[in-house]
Amino acid sequence: MDFLSDTVMLSRMQFALTSIFHMLWPVLTTGMGIYLVVVEGLWLKTRDSDYYYHARFWSKLYVLNFGIGVASGLPMEFQFGTNWAPFSIAVGDFFGSILGFEASMAFMLEAGFLGIMLFGWNRVPPVMHYIATIMVAFGANLSTFWILSANSWMQTPVGGEFVDGKFIVRDYFQAIFNPSMAASVSHMFFATLETSLFVIGGISAWYILNKRHQEFFSKSLKIVLAATIAIAPLQIAIGHISAEQVYHNQPSKLAAIEARWENVNAGESAPWSLLALPSKEAEKNIFELNIPHGLGYILEFKDKLSEPLLGLKEWKPEDRPPAIGLIFYSFRIMSGIGFFFVGLMLLSVIQWLRGKLSPENITQQSLLMLGWIFAAPLGYIAVEAGWIVREVGRQPWTVYGLIRTTDAASSLPASDVLGSLSVFAVVYTILFICALYFGSRIITKGPNFNLTVPGVEKEEDLDTTPAEFIPDKRPVEAQQ
Repeated sequence: MDFLSDTVMLSRMQFALTSIFHMLWPVLTTGMGIYLVVVEGLWLKTRDSDYYYHARFWSKLYVLNFGIGVASGLPMEFQFGTNWAPFSIAVGDFFGSILGFEASMAFMLEAGFLGIMLFGWNRVPPVMHYIATIMVAFGANLSTFWILSANSWMQTPVGGEFVDGKFIVRDYFQAIFNPSMAASVSHMFFATLETSLFVIGGISAWYILNKRHQEFFSKSLKIVLAATIAIAPLQIAIGHISAEQVYHNQPSKLAAIEARWENVNAGESAPWSLLALPSKEAEKNIFELNIPHGLGYILEFKDKLSEPLLGLKEWKPEDRPPAIGLIFYSFRIMSGIGFFFVGLMLLSVIQWLRGKLSPENITQQSLLMLGWIFAAPLGYIAVEAGWIVREVGRQPWTVYGLIRTTDAASSLPASDVLGSLSVFAVVYTILFICALYFGSRIITKGPNFNLTVPGVEKEEDLDTTPAEFIPDKRPVEAQQ
């Protein structure tokens, strides 16, 4: 239990707890925001009231995630001043500016239009409401850009130099668009979108499996499926590009990802380990299950490597990433889930082409629906596993190759950090339980088909709403 007296380790644990918990919520809001833009756009184009009800239903889950995301995100940023003050002093001229851009450009844009998106139905013109929805989605995803740009700079720092212990920015554009930024932003953008799609698809499958509003939720499932046809394979391709970036810019992280202890020279082939049991003490893998020549094909699509691949022994023990096994298996969990999504998408497309996803037949696809329900939480696991690889793999550096984590932490009493860590653990547990409770209530209750559809004055104007779901003609105030 030595870590209980280690301020740096406790600060790392606290930041890991807050960031892992916080990541659960913006993952859904950034992707679901785009989905809301799509369904509201379909409603404006077709005037099919089902799409209107979809927009109203899924926006409830959106705002639940948004609220908890805000509540959990602010304490995470405060830690840069409390637990990581030396880091903030050293790189604040750049890092602080980027976080400021995220707050002023992205978060305020999303928050500013959120009220119109949630409460503007029947109060503002439909086109104005649609613009608000677009701005909310744009703001949420703009946050991804700024946060990933700042984090990517920590992975591949460029654009300035350290003078007397402080990073002086010489070229803001070079620092923002650092070598790993494009791949990182793209990979995270599609990760949030893919996760959201499979959550929406899983919830839709749950309704279909329980024979509740099957025709209604078959529409959302088909929208999701149409999007995943492109997104699921594309995410794997972008993930490969991200791995190439690590190969060229962060060799110690790649060595940890592959649990590779010995160097592989250029012109040689190397196996890829599906399973391994790394031993830090023995500096080798006690057990391995290898695919011959696999690493070359994964990194460069050919047998032999064109560049040398450094093994962990190339660095001193104190300069190697810790927890090799955690990094190794987190990467494989993330990748495995990505391929599972592709497989589920392909199977679903086949059934769709066979006519098995029609409203008359979709309830008979119980195994397929169970597959979508099973897939709903997997995107979260993949995202968290990816961030473990990204952040733990960067250690022992806070800014890769420039600032060690031990030098970036504030000098605080370990007891104080342990106390705040314990409080965060309790509060976040309560928040998580509340989120599950209110989320389950939203899902259990289902869509409200009694809402007044803007522009619909008569029953016969409704395109597809079943007779039992004729909109309530009372004023909005009375309905509430």
